Amino acid sequence: MRVRINGFFETLPQGTSVLDVILRHEEYDVHMIVEVNHRFIHQKDYETTLLKDGDEVELIHPAFGG
Repeated sequence: MRVRINGFFETLPQGTSVLDVILRHEEYDVHMIVEVNHRFIHQKDYETTLLKDGDEVELIHPAFGG
């Protein structure tokens, strides 16, 4: 299946979860925000949220500081 991750298309196997994408991209951060198709995904749902062909995933790292 073809999924867009942070603006770039990738081909992933069926059954790929949000957690799989995070680990594949070595992006995990406790403060990270994940959106699938512009909908927030809670951290507890990363493993059970399966992606579908055409999904758009955003891995967002908030900037802290002043």
